[in-house]
Amino acid sequence: MIQTFEKKIAESKVFVIGAGGIGCELLKNLVMSGFKNITVIDLDTIEISNLNRQFLFRKEHVGKSKAEIASSVVKQMSPDVNITFYHDSIMNEKFGVDFFRNFSLIMSALDNRGLFNFVF
Repeated sequence: MIQTFEKKIAESKVFVIGAGGIGCELLKNLVMSGFKNITVIDLDTIEISNLNRQFLFRKEHVGKSKAEIASSVVKQMSPDVNITFYHDSIMNEKFGVDFFRNFSLIMSALDNRGLFNFVF
């Protein structure tokens, strides 16, 4: 039974919306829990003020895409993870209902009320 559960987790497709403070924590926890297929989206770039609370990022990452760097660091933590990133807005029309249907689990790490209202 445990092997079946672990297999279901490993085969699940997870979509994380946001790669900031909450998103970094979610990504770490997902990987440590055995999830192997993760997609993350964030339009933001890393700022120096993010470094004290967004532990996946370092000083050399400032100015770079949060989604891209978070994906890269997660891949270093767990090389067998299939992780895809989008440096894009969740409000882009290509992320419609059909896109969301590709995932078993969708996790919101949004810190913007307008985006939250748009998604939910």
